[in-house]
Amino acid sequence: MRLKKQKRHRRTVKFYTACFGFHEPFKVLCDGTFVHHLLVNRIIPADTALSNTLGATVKIFTTRCVLAELRSLGDSYSESLNEARKLMIARCEHEKRKSAVACITEVIGESNPEHFFIATQDADLRKKFQEIPGVPVIFGLRNALFLEQPSAFQHKFAKSAEKDRSHMTQLEYKMLNMSKKKQLATEEEEDSSDVNEGVEGQISGCQALKTNNTRKRTDVKDKVQFKRKKAKGPNPLSCKKKKSQGNLNLTSEKENNHGDGTLRSRSRKRKRSHKSMKFVVTTG
Repeated sequence: MRLKKQKRHRRTVKFYTACFGFHEPFKVLCDGTFVHHLLVNRIIPADTALSNTLGATVKIFTTRCVLAELRSLGDSYSESLNEARKLMIARCEHEKRKSAVACITEVIGESNPEHFFIATQDADLRKKFQEIPGVPVIFGLRNALFLEQPSAFQHKFAKSAEKDRSHMTQLEYKMLNMSKKKQLATEEEEDSSDVNEGVEGQISGCQALKTNNTRKRTDVKDKVQFKRKKAKGPNPLSCKKKKSQGNLNLTSEKENNHGDGTLRSRSRKRKRSHKSMKFVVTTG
C-alpha cells in the first residue's frame, strides 16, 4: 500500500507542477488543527514527514491569526501554540484578527499566487479548496499524511488553461500585425532599390557602348602595349661544368694500374697457407 500511495502522491504533485507552476521547495500553509494533529499522533519532525509525502523539500508556514486562535483555546493547546510559533509566518493583510479559516482563504485568494499547499484537518475547508483551482490539500489520518487528489473542477480548469495558452492573445495579434507591416515595408523598399539599380545599369551600359563605338572610329589605343619577354639562357651558377674525356681516361688508368703495371682485379682472392701434412707410419 505504501508504494501505491507514493505513486499517487507523485502523480498529483506532477499535476500541480505542470499545470499551475508549483516548484521546489514547496510551501505548506498549516492551520491549528493540523499542528495539533501532528503533536497528538507524534508525527515529528513535521518537515521530514511532509517532505516524504511530497517527495521534495518543504517550507512550513502559518499565519498570525492561526497563532491567535490557538492562544484563545487555552492551556490544552499550549504545546501546539509553542510548536506553531517555530514555523515561518505568512503575511495576512488585515488589521483585526480573523478566524483561521477566513485568514487562510484570504491568503489563498482566487488563484493561489504564492503556490501554497494547504495542510488542515477541517473537512469544510478541504471541500472549499477543492473548488478553487491550483490549491492542493494535505490532511492527516492517524499517524500518516495524505495528499488529496485533484478534483474534477481543477482538471477542467487545467484543460481550459492549456487551450488558452495554445491560442494567441489580442496583444500577440497586434504585435504580429505590426511585424508583418514592417516586413512588407522593408520588402517594398528593397524592390524599389533593385529597380533603380537596374535602370542605372542599363544607362551605364548604353554609355559604355557609345564610348566603345567612338573609340573604334578614332582608333585610339587606351591600353599600354607591353614588350614580350625574350627567353633567357640558363643560370650559369646552377649548371655543372662538363668533364673532358682526357681526365676520365687518366682516372680509369690510375684505378687499373697497380704498382708495377699489372692490372688490379676488383675481386681479391684470399691466399691460404697449406701446411704440410705429416703422416705417422706405425710398424707392426
